[in-house]
Amino acid sequence: MNICTTRKPFAATIRSTRARLLAMGLFALGLSACDPEIGSPEWCTDMKAKPVGDWTGNQTADYAKNCVL
Repeated sequence: MNICTTRKPFAATIRSTRARLLAMGLFALGLSACDPEIGSPEWCTDMKAKPVGDWTGNQTADYAKNCVL
């Protein structure tokens, strides 16, 4: 068995690595686009529906600054 015939060519390895990285990047971008922007009306509505005990300190401050005042 010749080792050159059983291994992928280097260019194919690079392409598959790039494709994987691109797919992971697009997936991560898609997940980050799901949350509304902090301070937007949608974000304020989401925070009103969330139990206050589950809010972080930063979320509490942002809610007070953007939704109450």
